[in-house]
Amino acid sequence: MTAAVRRRPVAVADRPWAARLGTAAGLLVTLVALLLAPATPASAHAVLVSSSPAAAAVVPSAPAEVVITFSEGVRKVPDKIRVIAPDGSRADRGEPTFKGAVVTIPVDPSGARGTYLVSYRVISADSHPVSGAFTYSVGAPSTPPTDTGADTRANAVVGNAVKVAKYLGYVGLLLLVGPALVLAALWPRRLSRRGPARLAWSALGLLAVATLAELWLQVPYTNGGGLFDATGAGFGDVLGSTYGATHLVRLGLLAAAAFLLRPLFAGPVGRTDGLILAILGGAALFTWPLAGHPAASPAPAVSVVVDAVHLGSMAVWLGGLVMLAVFLLRRADERELDAILPIWSRWAALAVAALLLAGTVQGLIEVATPKALVDTTYGQLLLAKIVLFALVIAVAAYSRALVRKRTAAGRPGSMRRAVVAELAITAVVLGLSATLVQTTPARTASATVAGAPDGFFSTTLSSPLYSLQVELDPAETGSNSLHLYAYTPKDSRPQPVQEWKATAALPSAGIEPITIPLLPLTDNHAFGEINLPAAGQWQLRFTVRTSDIDQATVTATVPVR
Repeated sequence: MTAAVRRRPVAVADRPWAARLGTAAGLLVTLVALLLAPATPASAHAVLVSSSPAAAAVVPSAPAEVVITFSEGVRKVPDKIRVIAPDGSRADRGEPTFKGAVVTIPVDPSGARGTYLVSYRVISADSHPVSGAFTYSVGAPSTPPTDTGADTRANAVVGNAVKVAKYLGYVGLLLLVGPALVLAALWPRRLSRRGPARLAWSALGLLAVATLAELWLQVPYTNGGGLFDATGAGFGDVLGSTYGATHLVRLGLLAAAAFLLRPLFAGPVGRTDGLILAILGGAALFTWPLAGHPAASPAPAVSVVVDAVHLGSMAVWLGGLVMLAVFLLRRADERELDAILPIWSRWAALAVAALLLAGTVQGLIEVATPKALVDTTYGQLLLAKIVLFALVIAVAAYSRALVRKRTAAGRPGSMRRAVVAELAITAVVLGLSATLVQTTPARTASATVAGAPDGFFSTTLSSPLYSLQVELDPAETGSNSLHLYAYTPKDSRPQPVQEWKATAALPSAGIEPITIPLLPLTDNHAFGEINLPAAGQWQLRFTVRTSDIDQATVTATVPVR
């Protein structure tokens, strides 16, 4: 291939000392982060499975401890596990102890009679916070207390900021891999490397900033605070976790790679430098799955490898498309494109095949059942991603047909339009991917519904004053738990509520409205228990007062089995 760059062998000894020292320094940072990384059990989106005393139980005397057991091992969030006495004071004494999935909270054994509130916020192994609350009573029930501490739910602004940071990280990765790959193997010798080099350096900076932003945001994300509610102790907890260690490893690998990228962007590099750069890039890819769902899946070794392959294939394919659209199809002549495009077409086909295979395996692991693919948010997002991906494949097939017919080089405009269409659709796919990594996996979501995955009911009701998220579990005859979350209608921020009212009626069975006693757990979260005596289409009615004079009523029809 005369149009492509011929590699000029460069001995390792010829590389400047600064490059070697810089690479060594970056690898040293990586090694230190790996040594400091804690060994944690595999887990994902832990769920409370039992407690002692049990939720809503009445015990004859005050216990000396409250024990809560989760479905998976969890880590603590400082001062986010509380036991509130009937008079509103703290009944917990000292720090809770964590042993895998079991958390033991010492409490005052001489506590007064009445109802106690236990609220918790913990971190599962895939770095996502898990929160909730329940009550128990000593002697006899009383008016439940209110936890005046911070909201145990994640701040909506922080949650969205985490998704944006992850999206920017994906963008930085593909914009770095694309130029590096094309400059190393496909770039014509006569063309200047300045444009691709600038793009790659900008991408490296974007990726580093996104990684630092994720580390910063993880502090308020786990603690439940706002964007700037980050403390030194919080950073210490994050950096001491697997999540923090993998991000430090990524930064170290990026620093090491930067010193090898500089000679690549200036001209052809030797085989040894290219091999080292590929190894560093491959190692960096593993930092994404090791900090997320794959490391906490039922088959972590398989999930981590598959997710790294999925991410790497995405970066090669989309990064190469960017190089085609922005540089090669604009600057290369027909003879050069005749040499470059068939090679790129084969690479793209291999990358897409790897994407499909890896995505299928990962989907089977994370979704688990066909029903979860439809009934869970994760499954629905995955379906949307599959539909868009199919559309991208159709456009890519058109591009490949142009290459096979040997008409792409002579019609670069048509080829470029097809490539731009691929990139536009995949930009949306990347957004869905950034949302998916922050969404409870379908296998977990479908299994967390208190043993009744077919009955859980969730909906969001809207009014001019608020948006109300309603969760009824298990939506079957008998005892049911009701959770209500109020948010502002425009920006989905927690909406403080002064008064909650709720009723349930079943007109078809002649059951008049039943008042549901509600317990305010935070200023925007209320909890209640109700016994539904018959199956049918229950009419739930909620009245929420947000100020002395502002209130609105919303209704929902809930199928109860």
